[in-house]
Formats: sequence, C-alpha cells, structure tokens
Amino acid sequence: MSGFDRARLQRLGDLMTGHVERGNTGGVAWLAARDNEIAAGATGVLTRGEASPVRRDSIFRIASMTKPIAAVAALILIEECRLRLEDPVDDLLPELAGRRVLVDGRGAVDGPTVPAERPVTVADVLTFRLGWGLDFDGPWPQPLFEAMSDLGLGGGPPNPQLPPDPDKWIGRMGTLPLLYQPGERWLYDTGSDVLGVLIARAAGQPLERFLQERLFDPLGMVDTGFCTPHLDRLGTTYTLNPETGEQVVYDPPAGQWSKPPAFPSASGGLVSTVDDYFRFARMLLSGGRLPDGTRLLSRASVETMTTDHIGARPGVPGPSPERVQGWGFGVGVQVRRTSLANPVGSYGWAGGLGSSWGNDPGERLCGVVLTTDMFTGAYPPPAIIQDFWTGVYAALGD
Repeated sequence: MSGFDRARLQRLGDLMTGHVERGNTGGVAWLAARDNEIAAGATGVLTRGEASPVRRDSIFRIASMTKPIAAVAALILIEECRLRLEDPVDDLLPELAGRRVLVDGRGAVDGPTVPAERPVTVADVLTFRLGWGLDFDGPWPQPLFEAMSDLGLGGGPPNPQLPPDPDKWIGRMGTLPLLYQPGERWLYDTGSDVLGVLIARAAGQPLERFLQERLFDPLGMVDTGFCTPHLDRLGTTYTLNPETGEQVVYDPPAGQWSKPPAFPSASGGLVSTVDDYFRFARMLLSGGRLPDGTRLLSRASVETMTTDHIGARPGVPGPSPERVQGWGFGVGVQVRRTSLANPVGSYGWAGGLGSSWGNDPGERLCGVVLTTDMFTGAYPPPAIIQDFWTGVYAALGD
C-alpha cells in the first residue's frame, strides 16, 4: 500500500509556496506522514523584510495546540491514579470549592448567582465543561474575559508575560463566578489553564518541569517549551490591523517567548517545530507508544482522549458552528465529514497564532502546519490551512 503520490505532494508544496508569494503568510513549515513515509517542506521567511528563511527546524508559537499536550500530561497522572476523572478538584484547587454560578451565563459577572449543584470534577476541566470559558455562540465582548483582563489573568490571544504565577492566577480566578453549572455547557479555552494548575499540584512540581521530564524528553521534543533561547530560529508572529488590513507585528523573536513566563499557560503558551509536534502526534497515532515500542500512554487513554464527550449535534455548544466536531480531552473530534479532509474519527486542533495539526487513524495519517500569521477569526481557518489539508488528502497514494 502506497503512502503518498509524489506528484501530488509537489502540488502541496506549490500551494504553500503560492500563499507566501501572494503575501498571505510570511513563512510556513509543514509535515505530512503516513505509515513510514514522511514529507515535509518550508518556504518564506521568519520575519518579513529580512533574509531569515523558514526551515524545517524553525520554531513557531503553537498557541492552542498546547491544549492536547496538557491533556496528555493529565492522562499520565490519571493512569498513575494521582488524578481521577470523577473526583472533584476541590482538594487540589481549594480556590474553586464552593462555587457560585451566574443566573444569566452571558450576563455581568457581578450579576445574581446561585450555588453550584455539584463540585467541578477533573472530567469537567478536561472536557471544557467546568463552567468557565469562551462562548463560541455568544456575542463579543464577553463579560468573563473582560473581568479576567481586569484581574490581569489574560483573556485574549496569548500574552505569556502578563499573567501572574499559577497560585495567584487560580486565586484570582476563584473570585469569579462560574457562567454555567459544572457539566452543563462546553466553553472554550479557560479549562486548559485551570488544567495546567491542576497538573502542577497533582504532580508536585511546576508544569513546565513535569512536561519536560514526562513528555518532551521521552518524545525527543528538543525545541518545545514555554520559551526558547534560539531566537535565530523563532519567527515573528503577525496580525492584521483591523482598520487598514495591513500586517503588523504581534510578537517579535525577542518578545514574550524569549524568557520564561510566570504563568506557563497550558492553554496556549508553547513553542515548537513541525518535527517536535509530529513526535507527539505520532505517539497518539501509535496508541500511546514511543518509537522504541515502550508506552507513554495506554491505548485506553488515547481512545478516551480522542472520543467525543459532549455529544456534538445541532443545538449542542461545541467547537464548530455546524457541529461537525465534538470535543475529547484537549482535541476536536470529527463526528461528521463535510470536506475532502477530516473524515469521521479524525482528531486534532489548531492554534490561533497560525498553526494546525490533525491525526487520522483510519488513514494512518498525521499532518502539521505552522505559519507566521495569526488567524483573523475562529472559523473558518485561513485559506493556507484549508489548502494544506486539502493538499494532504489529495496526495494520498491509494
């Protein structure tokens, strides 16, 4: 059985080059793997106007592609019985005990509240149903994120040098009511940052150290972390000026990812490379095994992580407007096919600073694409991301 059609892989590379030539992105690195065949490419520059070519080992801010990594870290602790899915988080996160819940989940955070009907559980945090987060179906601005910003807790695109240390972060979060009852509604993003604090306390060590020792070192992810000293390989991230439509710098190489943050964000704080993230993705596609055959996770954990837990269907809040994706632990799970790519059972996630990753167990396929340019909205993804996935599936050799 063949992996990829070589001529069609060339077309995929041409597509990526075309987006750079048209100015849609400054630079891009990509990788697609099927069985033992790996195809990869890089084009463009790390910083516009400079002779700094993107290479396969270039480092990118992966934003929300941090979330699946945090979920795997939690599953390691669950397998060791240092966390249990149905246990309340109160013992490890006493700041979240005795929750109050807004009567109107889209209302002001100082509005009327009622007692929580039950405690927040580990499963609630992992499935983003703890009662805090971004309401994809709600208007913007959203009161919770305005309150988080007022408290210095973030509440927008990743800004790793802004939030305080984990104890202060969770303490300030604990002053805010939940928007919905625990388990009631899927809300995006905030659950992963709560998860990061939970992992650190369950592990008895800082999140960054636990990830390094238990994930990055075993997987050989040598360029993944909450900052990087290799600024010559780190690109500039760009965003669009909403008034002029021009590209402007969001973060330069010597910016917020050049030194360790006080709060290592499990929601969106990591940098990585296409090969590093492929090592992580390959482990999941292999049912939790490392290349030498030993296990990082059990097959049962991988299957639980990549199963839809929210019952995605029309009328159920979830990660895609058409409800074609459900949510597992830190990953979107495809429940209905609507395009050439992403068949039912595939899973992965994207990063709003310009990245996307997916695994397709049925096709034994993995893809990673990292760019220098932020998304301009949550959905649909930029054309370069859509074209990458179309090109990968079009290049399947059988």
